[in-house]
Amino acid sequence: MQTIKNIQKCINENIAVMVYFSAPTCKICHALKPKLLQALDANFKEFKIQSVDISLTEEIAPYFGVYAIPSVLVFLDSKEFLRKSRHMSVDEVIREIKRPYEIMTS
Repeated sequence: MQTIKNIQKCINENIAVMVYFSAPTCKICHALKPKLLQALDANFKEFKIQSVDISLTEEIAPYFGVYAIPSVLVFLDSKEFLRKSRHMSVDEVIREIKRPYEIMTS
């Protein structure tokens, strides 16, 4: 089961982490997630993904200040770098993290 402690540990131990917040009733969440994961895998080999189903672990979303789904939080070097909620495109997310990620991993 996903916990705040496990997510924080992942963020602290990895150079690049994306936390993806969704719910089973969110059609946009389910359409966006596979496309986003595929784009991350194709562009950023060191990204770790944490998926949070807010219907199962209700305390995690407020802990991270997430109140809308889908939401994506990107952490680079243990610091929150990007936060997107509801209206986002895969290209937009990739474009915003590409340069900082490349600088960190070069």
